[in-house]
This record gives sequence, structure tokens and C-alpha cells, in this order.
Amino acid sequence: MADILTFLGLESSCDDTAAAVIRHRKGEAPEILANVVAGQEALHAAFGGVVPEIAARAHAERMDIAVEEALSASGLGLSDLDGIAVTAGPGLIGGVLAAVMCAKGLSAATGLPLVGVNHLAGHALTPRLTDGLSYPYLMLLVSGGHCQFLRVDGPESFRRLGGTIDDAPGEAFDKTAKLLGLPQPGGPNVEREAALGDPKRFVFPRPLLDRPGCDMSFSGLKTALLRARDAVIAEKGGLTVQDRRDLCAGFQLAVAAVLREKSRRALAECPDVTAFAVAGGVAANQRIRGELTALADQAGVPFVAPPLRLCTDNAAMIAWAGIERFREGHQDGLDLSARPRWPLDQNAPAMLGSGKKGAKA
Repeated sequence: MADILTFLGLESSCDDTAAAVIRHRKGEAPEILANVVAGQEALHAAFGGVVPEIAARAHAERMDIAVEEALSASGLGLSDLDGIAVTAGPGLIGGVLAAVMCAKGLSAATGLPLVGVNHLAGHALTPRLTDGLSYPYLMLLVSGGHCQFLRVDGPESFRRLGGTIDDAPGEAFDKTAKLLGLPQPGGPNVEREAALGDPKRFVFPRPLLDRPGCDMSFSGLKTALLRARDAVIAEKGGLTVQDRRDLCAGFQLAVAAVLREKSRRALAECPDVTAFAVAGGVAANQRIRGELTALADQAGVPFVAPPLRLCTDNAAMIAWAGIERFREGHQDGLDLSARPRWPLDQNAPAMLGSGKKGAKA
């Protein structure tokens, strides 16, 4: 196998149409030659969340354009590539199909190797792309559709220590924003309001902290916020700006407290890890990131959070995961299937529920 590999990556598991080109020489840091992401916020804004049918149509219309832009930005053509990596699941099946079919077409036309990538593996391997982490390390994947602790022992070796049994944190942030009349995406807007609020005014529950293990639950926390909002409205006849800010601050503090305690437990189960890493859109929240950074310092392990553009959905992580899998000898045929569910840890029991932003695995 060549010492230098250049891969095109495609991603369309939710509401971002993405294409990227990664080059890697053995023994050196990977190089991101291009990373194109076309968001769909404007298409879904009126609906308060991602509409799968609209997302799938947009992916089908934009994927070839994203590929052209990525190749142009990298200064390369298809003949300069060594392989094509594509998200084959888990996610909204219509969106996943858009990228898989595009990747199959490109592979059939060029003869380039095709590598199907688990979207969650893309996130989990991102710290190796950005920081060159050595195995094993602990990964907290925390996003709009997923939340789980993974011990990462290799590009094909993941052990799930725990995860959410209902809403993912990002989904809970989005629903909280909707309950409080804030625009989508909810996470950044709730965080902005929380920065101006009093986190001690409303004390929300910390779900599952009274039970052992690393599993999490955020649906009840959202319900508690709904009841607190309704109580204020009943008392005052409406919400003031400060009421909304205080509700956001209390909610954010509760999520951060749950993630910190569950992270402490996960680290205790993995005393030999090289680092504690976090990825996913919620990792951009400064309050949550601060809590996790402090925890890692206390545990005496490095804390790694990739840049925001690589924490949220992107194709650079897919291209990199494809390179890692390809170097391990993995390659798919044109019968590669798109999967709505695809657990990383095949030995762990399935997580319950399915979030609005995608199937949990």
C-alpha cells in the first residue's frame, strides 16, 4: 500500500452536505486539502427542526456541487485520488443515500476504491486527524443526534461505556430553544441567552446521577424546563427577557453537570487512556467545554477538543476515517448499503429511542 494516500470524503447524514479531500503520508500529520460544508439552516428554519424529506432532496441537489468545490479547492482531479470514503450510516436514511449513491457512481466511473464509514467513527477518530492522539483514548461524542462515551482502541475497535437513553443533548438544546421562542439552531442561541442569565434561579434535575454507570437522559430535563416556564407564565402572564435568560442558564448548568459527572465515571473506567476527547456540535458550548476541561485536569489526562469546524458534521472526518480503515485493509463494493442504524460497539446492547436529528446507535 502506498505511503501517501489522498481520499475524497462525502457526508450527508443529517442537514449538512459536505465534501473534503485529505492527504496523509505515513508518519506525518494528515493534511486537509479542502473541506466544503453546505448547511441547510434556511431550509428548515420555519419548521423548528430538520425535516428529513427536505434534507434528502437538498443533499441530492448539492452533493455533486460540493464534490466539485472540494476538488477545485484542493487543486486536484479525480485521477489524483487514491480512494473515496462516504458516510454509510447512521443517520436520516434519505440523506445517507444521497452521498452513498454519489460515491458509488464516482467509484464505478473511476475504479477508485470505495470505503463506507460509520458517521460516529468519523467523529470518534477526529482527534487523531487534528491532534494525532495515540490509542487508546476516551471519546465523548455529544451532538444533536448522538451522545455516548466510547473507548477508542483502533479504527475498527470501539467500546461504548454509556450513552443517552432518550434525547441527545443537542436535541434537548434545540427543543429548549423552541419552548422559549428562540430561533434554530437552538444550541448557540440558548448559550447566548444563558450567558446573561442567573443559573441559580431555576434549579433543574440532574437525571440518572442517582444511578451507577455512564448512561444519560435529557428528556426529563426538557420537561422540567417546560413546567418551570409554564409556572412563570401563570404567575406573571408571560416571560420577560430575563426570565428566558435565567431558564436557559439553569438548563445549561444542569446539562453541564450531568456531562461532567458521567465523564468522571467514564474516565474512572479507563485509567489507561492517553486523553479525554470530545466532539460533536455541543462540544462548542463554552460552559460545557469548561466543565470537561476542568475535569480532565483533575484526572491528570490531556483534554482534546477539535476545532469547531471539525466538531460538527463535516466530510474531512469521513475522509480521514476512510484512510484509517483502508490502511487496515477494509474496502467496500458497489453493494455498499446505507444504514439508518449502525452501532460502533457491536457487543453493546442497542440504545433506546430515536431522536429527531437521527437514529441513535
